[in-house]
Amino acid sequence: MSDEQKETIAPDFKKTGGLIPAIAQDASTGEILMMAYMNEAALQKTIETGEVHYWSRSRQELWHKGGTSGHVQKLRDIRLDCDGDAILVKIEQVGGAACHTGLRSCFHYSWQGAAFRLEGGERVFDPAEVYKK
Repeated sequence: MSDEQKETIAPDFKKTGGLIPAIAQDASTGEILMMAYMNEAALQKTIETGEVHYWSRSRQELWHKGGTSGHVQKLRDIRLDCDGDAILVKIEQVGGAACHTGLRSCFHYSWQGAAFRLEGGERVFDPAEVYKK
């Protein structure tokens, strides 16, 4: 089947109120590093630049991942789920950490009996030093 004959789908930003969950996955290891949101502008900027951009709900602005820290996400592949309302970005994480806390992954809490507890993970960077807060 040629590329022209393949079925196509577009993200359905209207269905989700303008924002679509975007999961960042390490392209070489398969590790899930973070989840954020994309609007149409973030998706377009990601495609144009080859580095991942998200929509910051707290700051209400386009956010270039790693723009401050230098820990950018180099785009390797983009996938869209069958309903058009979730995005998977397969990335190369520059600097070794995706999480603003300095850990590699944002998913560093594990359910342990009665609570979520920090599980392993050494800090790749010191957030106080990188973000000057």
